[in-house]
Amino acid sequence: MNYLQIEPEAVRLAPVRAKGDPWRSMVGSVAHLLTTLVIIVVAMRAIPPLLAWGFTQGIWEGDGEACRNAGACWAFLRVKMPFILFGIYPEAEQWRPMLVVSLFIGLTLWTMPRTHWARGTLLGWAIGLVLALLLMAGGLPGLTPVPTSSWGGLPITLLLTILSLAMGFPLGVALALARRSNMPVFRWAATALIEVARGLPLLTLLFIAAVMTPLLLPAGLALDHLLRALIVFTFSSAAYIAEVVRGGLQGLPHGQAEAAHALGLRRHDILLTVIIPQAVRKALPPLTSTIIVIIKNTSLVMVVGLFDLLSAGRLVLSDPAWPMPYAETYLIIALIYFAICYGFARYALHLERTVGEGKP
Repeated sequence: MNYLQIEPEAVRLAPVRAKGDPWRSMVGSVAHLLTTLVIIVVAMRAIPPLLAWGFTQGIWEGDGEACRNAGACWAFLRVKMPFILFGIYPEAEQWRPMLVVSLFIGLTLWTMPRTHWARGTLLGWAIGLVLALLLMAGGLPGLTPVPTSSWGGLPITLLLTILSLAMGFPLGVALALARRSNMPVFRWAATALIEVARGLPLLTLLFIAAVMTPLLLPAGLALDHLLRALIVFTFSSAAYIAEVVRGGLQGLPHGQAEAAHALGLRRHDILLTVIIPQAVRKALPPLTSTIIVIIKNTSLVMVVGLFDLLSAGRLVLSDPAWPMPYAETYLIIALIYFAICYGFARYALHLERTVGEGKP
């Protein structure tokens, strides 16, 4: 008997797909068909009145009297849009927050290609943030000083989001590493900070910053409202980012650090070039959700006396000369938030597919 004889491998045929009723495959099931019919009926009944309210009966020009007992009052948004976007910032100086928003949009578009991820881009963001703060605050030759209590609208939303993430992300990574440390002091301290920040609602932390902080500080020492809100947002975002990054660190095989150590890399080089990049890559989907939540949470800053996009919209509705068009105002604010959050989510999805951790 020839023991070296190799039996040919049996040919495995592709499974034959059973042919079913084409009509059933198209509609899926009776429940799917009924759901589709309900959606169609609701759309047929809802869309025509909405179109009539928004376009046919909508008021595009005029004053408050023209908007009474009519459709959508788009004339209100045309008049009040500068206030919604920039809050109570002096009208003659509104070109400054407009320039700040344009600066952030330009830096964001420049940063999106991965080929631009370099130290020069990081330096550009640092210079851009300093320039944005100087433009908003003024005090330089040719710029009228404007206190932070007069800042508002979209620049406040963008500034709080970018600054809290810029400071909260490295702090969150440090807390994640400290919570996994073998040294009990670092591990216990990081755990306490993370659990306190995640266990208390953000609104409660903002109330503490607005009410309790002035009472606890020494006499004559006061913190700016914007600085208080920034500290709270940085602390909160760092805690949530720490847990997301810690999940990414736990998903890495131990052989990564051992292989890097065997190559002669030092401990901080292993962390910065091997461990942390892979952990962030694995944690990119939950990290995206966390950042989107941080963006939307900036609408709570009215507690500390700041007027963000949503707060400015609420304030502008109190004008008695207009019939308080809530739907139109909140619709445009929702579209702005949606554009920011959806744009970031799509870019994060692109990164997931690019780096190989996500599935198309």
